[in-house]
Amino acid sequence: MKHLKIQSHASLREEMKAVARGERSAPKDAGGTTFDSVEALMRLLTPQNRQLLAVIRDKKPQSIAELAVLTGRAQPNLTRTLGKLEAIGFVRLKNVDRRKVPTATVHSLRINIDPFSQNDRLEFA
Repeated sequence: MKHLKIQSHASLREEMKAVARGERSAPKDAGGTTFDSVEALMRLLTPQNRQLLAVIRDKKPQSIAELAVLTGRAQPNLTRTLGKLEAIGFVRLKNVDRRKVPTATVHSLRINIDPFSQNDRLEFA
């Protein structure tokens, strides 16, 4: 199961300053993908993007062009969205014969919200 950190920009900045000053060691997940809030993650997981992930999982398109036809989305917009989903590890784009083949890499998500602090975590398999 992969973990992503949910941390505000201000908190991340303070953590980085403390590490730079030598007041603490870098956390194990330093340099990994972070979201500044659960809301930021949910803005990425729109109904349209969740449908896109389902089409990738179920139809297994062999190119972004094929995925554009299956979803009715414009290829440039689709490429941009796939780039964002790839950056957080939800999709992998594999080069096959000069085509990018999208594959869904996430099967489930779990958001652990700590109501007493900003130590929320995102886990996905």
